[in-house]
Amino acid sequence: MISCHAAEDPIKKVAIFGGTHGNELTGVFLVKHWLENGTEIQRTGLEVKPFITNPRAVKECTRYIDCDLNRVFGPENLGKKISEDLPYEVRRAQEINHLFGPKDSEDSYDIIFDLHNTTSNMGCTLILEDSRNDFLIQMFHYIKTSLAPLPCYVYLTEHPSLRYATTRSIAKYPVGIEVGPQPQGVLRADILDQMRKMIKHALDFIHNFNEGKEFPPCAIEVYKIMEKVDYPRNESGEIAALIHPKLQDQDWKPLHPGDPVFLTLDGKTIPLGGDHTVYPVFVNEAAYYEKKEAFAKTAKLTLNGKSIRSSLQ
Repeated sequence: MISCHAAEDPIKKVAIFGGTHGNELTGVFLVKHWLENGTEIQRTGLEVKPFITNPRAVKECTRYIDCDLNRVFGPENLGKKISEDLPYEVRRAQEINHLFGPKDSEDSYDIIFDLHNTTSNMGCTLILEDSRNDFLIQMFHYIKTSLAPLPCYVYLTEHPSLRYATTRSIAKYPVGIEVGPQPQGVLRADILDQMRKMIKHALDFIHNFNEGKEFPPCAIEVYKIMEKVDYPRNESGEIAALIHPKLQDQDWKPLHPGDPVFLTLDGKTIPLGGDHTVYPVFVNEAAYYEKKEAFAKTAKLTLNGKSIRSSLQ
């Protein structure tokens, strides 16, 4: 798969969002710290704004108040007439779009880093929404190389029906950062350190780009979403089987046809069907029980990024 366009304009405005989900505490903790002392995220000639996206959910340490903030940044919700009857997160999305957008306009922020935690064993994960974006392919390559030997995976959410309107999607270059495993409402020092390093390397990349450094062609391995898999359910719609122990914590590992996927309470193993190997992600994610998602199947592929260089002004 080959990219088809390159970024040239220098990056001027960057936001770092924490608390899009109020019980994912690493981003909340880091953003609150940077609001008090932002020295480590400042780079010459670059505006970097840390921001708590869902303060009510953060205060209550819950994922959201009325609905998932990370799903409501489509034109339908952003264009609704402001009213107290609107869900809190829809009103908040309109406020965020006003502050950092408008979405799909020249005035929107250049980059938004949206910080998330997962209860799944995902490690350091970068979320890419556009397989043709040379700038982000280059950035992700830089971050992955800088973090090595610590693994860093790239999750490509480009899909005609499975992608959704994320909080970060109002930026020209949206970047999701997902680090786990970490329980909801909990802080782990190792997870915080990993997320902090990912942001540092990302900002260093932007600084180097703005200084005129040329980044030669590169390639990155990505995992593209193909399908979301629900738990087996009984006729009442209740979960009838659990993630199999051999699948638990095996995010990013190859899952072959016939491999165990679910385990019923009476000990029956339900294997993977189909005829091709997949790579599971968000395995047994706590936040996705309500979304009826046990895990997502991905396909592993390579993206090629063209050489990029800033047109210094």
